[in-house]
Amino acid sequence: MKRTARRRRAAWWASLPAQQLLDVRICDLSLKLEATPLAARVERLHGELERAGLRLRPDVWLSTAWFSPDGVPGFAVPFYLAHPRLAALERMHMFEVEGGTRASFARLLRHEAAHALDHAYRLHRRYDWRQVFGKASASYRRGYVSRPGSRRYVHHLDRYYAQSHPIEDFAETFAVWLGSRGRWRREYEGWPALRKLEYVDALMQEVRDTAPAVRARDRIETLPTVRLTLREYYRRRRSTWGDADLRVYDRDLARLFGNGARGKRASVFLRARRASLRTQVARWTGQRPFVVDEVLTGMIRRSRDLGLRLAHGERETAEGAAVLVAMHTLRIRRMRYREYVR
Repeated sequence: MKRTARRRRAAWWASLPAQQLLDVRICDLSLKLEATPLAARVERLHGELERAGLRLRPDVWLSTAWFSPDGVPGFAVPFYLAHPRLAALERMHMFEVEGGTRASFARLLRHEAAHALDHAYRLHRRYDWRQVFGKASASYRRGYVSRPGSRRYVHHLDRYYAQSHPIEDFAETFAVWLGSRGRWRREYEGWPALRKLEYVDALMQEVRDTAPAVRARDRIETLPTVRLTLREYYRRRRSTWGDADLRVYDRDLARLFGNGARGKRASVFLRARRASLRTQVARWTGQRPFVVDEVLTGMIRRSRDLGLRLAHGERETAEGAAVLVAMHTLRIRRMRYREYVR
């Protein structure tokens, strides 16, 4: 009874309306992983590592995202997973909750555990590791273009994340090795990715009886240090996407909607189909839904400014709109990638 009361007092913000909740600072949420159901899931991860014969038990804390800092044998879990009210707010602003289900949370735990293991044993420095996965010093590609049909990589997280970087390739391979309970040999039989799994299996046999070389317990960007409000947090997460000059859409929107003087307003048409277009284009492009939504926001605003109306049938226009949104989503991804690698 006392424990329940403490939890209720700690979550004083949970009943606030969305606009008021957005003005709460993240440091004032007073969240601790140990006081949430997430702690039991982390314990299950530790159990998986123990059954695999590994000595490492990664330190885990709440922060603003999923990440494992360089040189730290631990990792952070995003705070919005610690309370259903925050998960709902995340979905409202980002249109998805990464790790929001038990299954996806477990997959992400295994992935981040791989990074912690890499840091603990400095695996990416090994010559044989580089021969299998590539150079860890390679530049990260924010806008990598995946190859869904490739069998050179395991399938674990969404968007074929193993293809984004050698370190992520290792993390995804380890996660499959850890979570498949030995089924990986059968599931990846005949795939070039099987060689990577066999390497990870041999590597884990080698390090299982060795104490980690790095044992730091540095917790980076813990929640008490994050003084952003939730509103500022979401604004920053979305601020690097979208077009500053919305006129980039003008020519394509004019071609799509034509000059239907009496047709439905284009902005109304796009708003009505926003959710379905966002889902469809995110699936086509492999891009996150909020990135697609930024493109849709720009197109809706520009359609309204230009006074565009439908000149063709709604079904035909909807198909064209999906192609147009996908084209500009991919353009933004390529543009951000070029900016990122400069």
